[in-house]
Amino acid sequence: MDDKWEFYKDYAKEWRWRRKNANGKIIGASPRGYKNRQECLENAKQHGFV
Repeated sequence: MDDKWEFYKDYAKEWRWRRKNANGKIIGASPRGYKNRQECLENAKQHGFV
């Protein structure tokens, strides 16, 4: 799969993830912000991040 995963801090300084396909279209995103990066990674794994 050529999807790209991005992990970043939002305007509230919380961790979020988003998943884009090869064309750059967002095909998934975190449902909320997370205080620490590990919780964000765990949520991304539940949505297909390896």
